[in-house]
Amino acid sequence: MTGLILQTRHLTLRPPVPADWPAYRAYRLSPRSTLAGGDEGTAWTHFAAFFGHWALRGFGRFVACLTDTGQPIGHFGPFRPEPWPEAELTWTLWDAAFEGKGLAYEAATAARDHVFRDLRWETAVSYIETANTRSQALARRLGAEPDPTAAAPYPGASVWRHPRAFAAETTPASSSRKRYPGVLRGAEPPGLRRVTT
Repeated sequence: MTGLILQTRHLTLRPPVPADWPAYRAYRLSPRSTLAGGDEGTAWTHFAAFFGHWALRGFGRFVACLTDTGQPIGHFGPFRPEPWPEAELTWTLWDAAFEGKGLAYEAATAARDHVFRDLRWETAVSYIETANTRSQALARRLGAEPDPTAAAPYPGASVWRHPRAFAAETTPASSSRKRYPGVLRGAEPPGLRRVTT
């Protein structure tokens, strides 16, 4: 599987690998997961969708790992399934033990810069449940604001729009400046390279 590897101060964000399954399974079968269906079969289907999204779109959500240990702690990054109204920037920590350490902000910042710098998106939104105040606080810290005029893909979600200005003009020296619009036709993954953010 090809794609960027994003390196931050404490984290490595990389495409998913099969070895991530135990950590993701534990998350999906815990009360922390808000997705419908808590059985192992549903968890496996959603895990497989990580790989499918990369294959179909040429980009996808990264698994964030602690660089010093390699432990996966959550998934972050671009998500554009059908029939989502818009391309989404997502973030999820898999275990509450990693909250309050700045790791979600660190990973989400790298993912946000990636979608504007490498994928060259013109805009990005995050769909957040109205009761999820922690996630809303992270969105606001990232510079996003509620967009009440935008459509949400499911009931109970609020739409938070990220300003493109953060990374619109920054491009790593190794970038080819290709555009990856995230459509099924002609979606082309970026070459494997490491970007320090």
